[in-house]
Amino acid sequence: MKFIPVFGVIALLTACASAVVEINTKPVFVGSVSSQSYDGAADDLLTAGLGKTGLASAVAPVYADPLKPTAAELRRVAIYTNYRAMLDMTAAGGYGRYYGPNVAADGTVGSGEGMIAGQEFFTYSDDGTGAQNVSLMVQVPATFNANAPCIITATSSGSRSIYGAISTGEWGLKRGCAVAYTDKGTHSAGHDLMSDTVPLIDGTRSTSAVAGSNAAFRAGLSAAEQAAFNAASPNRLAFKHAHSGRNPEKDWGKYTLQAVEFAYYVLNEKFGDALFDGSHARRYKAGDILVIASSISNGAGAALAAAEQDGQGWISGVAVSEPGIVLPANTGVSIQRGANTVAVSGKTLFDFTSYANLYQSCASQAASLGAAPGKAYVVAPWAVNRCASLKAKGLLSADTPASQADEALKKMHEYGWEADADLLHASHAAFEVAPAVTVTFASALARARVSDRLCGYSYAAATSAGSPMVMDAKALAGMFATGNGVPPSSGVQLINDLNPGAPLRDLLSFSPSSLKQDFNLDGALCLRNLLTGVDVTAKSLQLGLDETRRTANLRGKPALIVHGRNDALLPVNHTSRPYTAMNKVVEGDKSRLSYIEVDNAQHFDGFIGLPTVLPGYDTRFVPLHVYLNRAMDAMYEHLKNGKALPASQVVRTSPRGGTPGAAPALTDAHLPAIATTPAAADAIVMNGTTLKVPD
Repeated sequence: MKFIPVFGVIALLTACASAVVEINTKPVFVGSVSSQSYDGAADDLLTAGLGKTGLASAVAPVYADPLKPTAAELRRVAIYTNYRAMLDMTAAGGYGRYYGPNVAADGTVGSGEGMIAGQEFFTYSDDGTGAQNVSLMVQVPATFNANAPCIITATSSGSRSIYGAISTGEWGLKRGCAVAYTDKGTHSAGHDLMSDTVPLIDGTRSTSAVAGSNAAFRAGLSAAEQAAFNAASPNRLAFKHAHSGRNPEKDWGKYTLQAVEFAYYVLNEKFGDALFDGSHARRYKAGDILVIASSISNGAGAALAAAEQDGQGWISGVAVSEPGIVLPANTGVSIQRGANTVAVSGKTLFDFTSYANLYQSCASQAASLGAAPGKAYVVAPWAVNRCASLKAKGLLSADTPASQADEALKKMHEYGWEADADLLHASHAAFEVAPAVTVTFASALARARVSDRLCGYSYAAATSAGSPMVMDAKALAGMFATGNGVPPSSGVQLINDLNPGAPLRDLLSFSPSSLKQDFNLDGALCLRNLLTGVDVTAKSLQLGLDETRRTANLRGKPALIVHGRNDALLPVNHTSRPYTAMNKVVEGDKSRLSYIEVDNAQHFDGFIGLPTVLPGYDTRFVPLHVYLNRAMDAMYEHLKNGKALPASQVVRTSPRGGTPGAAPALTDAHLPAIATTPAAADAIVMNGTTLKVPD
């Protein structure tokens, strides 16, 4: 740390002429920093100039030249895409009334567009190799109060790019807080190996040779390796989360802490006293700023990991939603719902998603699911084939398609899914959720390269018949803005390179062992077997998995977790419930974590806002985002004014009901408050090492 004596004419900077001023120095991991100011009229931090109305429009912003979109154009589309992906954008579902740019921090519904002026600062975090290049961004609203500073983290959800948690950042911007973002070493745009083009930090694309170490991601193949791979498997893409070779998940907490430290640096540069040499005094040190670690899904898991790893006091409190968090192999805790003990809990994300990847498509055909949302999109004959193939492999024992589907659903219940999530399995199967997540995480955890084609999977655009094809140039140019980093996405599909005859889109492909269109059970089994296998790849994955396990020790920080009971992607029995229980055991009397479980809520609020595509989500589920905002409110009031945090509880919401696809408007009656002290019938409590959750 550098210090500079301050004398004479600079004495106004200190109370004493002989005092020393600590200079604000750039953290060692920070590269060059760029910034951009937004006036809140033509462009802004929250909506990229689109405002409430533009974000709600079904028509995305357009590029002047779709083959060469500018950084500003990509930013606008990225904010539009990511905001809408996280939320129900329909007025009946709550947009513009319970959340949205026009809804003030205190909940007042305004008539304006809700644009927010301020500055945006970008940089990379790197280890000197250019291979890491984790994006960091800080938004500082014009309303930031330097005398009462606050920072909110908004680590990207899923495998998205830097704007992947903009809907979480919204809460901070409205409060006048700076927002610290990171893509946590994932990225939405891929390295197109045939054209050899890569994404840059601002979303634009360049050839790999020109980009050099400034690439957001390169596949890391030598020229000879890339040429050989392209010859054997043309038109493929590599993605950062899957193919960086760095197992980025192990460092998600570190990157979130780096985003906070970068925010401190930016704020010190903006508000620290200017010194004669152009540097700035360090006004804020770790712990001087109110910092709430937040986000959703994988970003929420990163916030929890950051709080666990925070030995310098950067983070004041935590408020997260539906966290993806990996627990130790033996949690030492159990879960009881009502009078029943949950048989299987605390499994890792790769474990339970690879399990869903086996059984979910078969389970989607269970008669008890009736006309579940999205069931019509599941190709029933292929789902029946999956059931039959599971039977042939000895993984089901029932004899008829109907009884096999029932058995598959029962297996999912026994492996930790709540029956409350049953109606979601069809839509998740239809949208290839489990295969997408399992393939990406398998490659990442095993540090597999794109050329390894782990379990026969690769990524490519595909023809209508499913054959790999050249990536559409316009889709590739805009992938930073429209992709989610976990194909299928933005025109890129999962490819089964082991399909008999020739590579084919995974959804349409045949299993080599059965020659049936059964959603590639052979590939799913290969992925599942990596958990227990003894070969080099399996051992590498198991090691990578161990590197991602968290401790549940939040160092006594106040924390709120909200999670939807109906979550089928990150089931509560494998995530928030056992994490809460572990925290109570690990921290004991020092634990300040409260767990808020919301019934009639699930993982994808955006699905509720697709009434013509997924009718029935709207009638059955309420937006979990409302409860994240309420948790943020509660944490802010606790840290700022000492208000007590709510105790752990189940919040009993009411579905909107009505006709699927045309549910009545959401009202206050559907969204009861989080009680400071819940009724006994709603309280979640610890009994020894068992977390007891009421029915």
